Amino acid sequence: MESTATEIAINASTKRAVIYARVSSKEQEREGYSIPAQLKLLRDYAETQNIKIVEEYVDVETAKQSGRTNFSEMVRFLRKHPTVRTLLVEKTDRLYRNLKDWVTIDELGVEVHFPKEGVVLSNDSRSSEKFMHGIKVLMAKNYIDNLSEEARKGMREKAEQGIWPTKAPLGYRNVPGPDGKNIITVDPVSAPIVSRMFEWYATGEYSLKDVTKRVRQEGLVYRRSGAPVSMSAVHKMLRTRLYTGTFEWKGETYKGTHQPLITHELWDAVQDVLNRRHATRRKGLEQDFAFYGLVKCAHCGCALVAEIKKEKYVYYHCTGWKGKCGEPYVREEVLDEQFAQSLSCLRIDDEVHEWIVRALRDSCADEKREHNDAIARLQAEWDRLQKRIDAMYVDKLDGRVEERFYKRMRAQWRDEQERCEHDIERHRAADDSYMDQGIQILSLAQNAHQLFASQPAKEKRNLLNFLLSNCAWQQGTLKVEFKEPFDMLAETANSAALVGAAEGAAAAKNEIWLGD
Repeated sequence: MESTATEIAINASTKRAVIYARVSSKEQEREGYSIPAQLKLLRDYAETQNIKIVEEYVDVETAKQSGRTNFSEMVRFLRKHPTVRTLLVEKTDRLYRNLKDWVTIDELGVEVHFPKEGVVLSNDSRSSEKFMHGIKVLMAKNYIDNLSEEARKGMREKAEQGIWPTKAPLGYRNVPGPDGKNIITVDPVSAPIVSRMFEWYATGEYSLKDVTKRVRQEGLVYRRSGAPVSMSAVHKMLRTRLYTGTFEWKGETYKGTHQPLITHELWDAVQDVLNRRHATRRKGLEQDFAFYGLVKCAHCGCALVAEIKKEKYVYYHCTGWKGKCGEPYVREEVLDEQFAQSLSCLRIDDEVHEWIVRALRDSCADEKREHNDAIARLQAEWDRLQKRIDAMYVDKLDGRVEERFYKRMRAQWRDEQERCEHDIERHRAADDSYMDQGIQILSLAQNAHQLFASQPAKEKRNLLNFLLSNCAWQQGTLKVEFKEPFDMLAETANSAALVGAAEGAAAAKNEIWLGD
């Protein structure tokens, strides 16, 4: 009985985990130096940490097949098994390809171990550790840029063939074409309503709000949700050239193969009305307001807009689109001061800043070594192939191999050399730029307050758009949310300030940033 109780206690204290390993090319899998190394490292780590491995997942990505089937399977497994709350993966860029992956893993609430980086992340981790991890995630995203570029090329190719490359707007629907490619065709239900919508607005007798009300009465709804279309959606449709039979894609205009719903003349008439009304609204507002379109009213959710009073004072107020709002006007200087105060939360102690930069450089040292090792391997492979080509050329001259066989093998080996050259350039580019992104993010956060104070209105707005999201104004107080990873930096800096006030600055640095 005592032995059984001891075994139960041991089993209860043993963490149960899944392993995830990934390589980004078929060549890595074939050469066998990446997946086996990752699995061995993770298995050894689990053994030393008394962690029981219950499942292992491996993904091999290629340029033609970029999906991660086993990553999705792993996520489903962790959701179904609440007793398995540990994930082992070699390092950051093996787990994440983008910010969506980061959010997916974070929502699972699992404890993630990165043995090669010496990092363990959980819900209880310090915000400074989460911030450092966020920087690494952003840098790991560079690994999928080539895959995204291929997708963009495919969409441009469809556009050049006259095929609308993406989801059909209201009035059309997506259907498979004769050659298997998705095309758009007229939707018999919504197309007549869209056509009448253009005709109504072209008369100039109806406002955007009036036209929106009429198309709702006609039954125009979103396809997926079935909800009535919004006024912003109607405005976007009135600006969409696709309904004329031609369309714009990535700055270029193409002649479409789909059936138009309106004439070019009707579309031009609608644009004239839209432009005139826009110019009327902007009249007297030539000044570029710093916070235009950035802040919402916390009472009703409508946007805050700006206007000039007494020809020199700028005030912001709620648009009141959802009805009368009691939020009073606010001077631009007040918003400016509170935005500046919010950005000052990103600034950290200079000494701490240097610590973080050094830590980032140290964390990337392994990456640089791996890039250099990969370049050396690829260069050796290229040289080996070249020796084969040279030797076979001599054999061809001596009559030991046929001309046709020589040409076939030379073409095959040249293709492999090109693959090596491409991979070498990719590793060199990653090696040159890997640190830059993380350091730039830190520098921007460190200097955001000063940059904001010295910039003109347009640049202030650009800076705030990059750093912040969901800004709301209510009863004299501006509430902001920082975008990732600046939110973690602000949280950590605030924690350090609170600890520093209570225990002294040195204690704050050690406890919040350096830990044990």
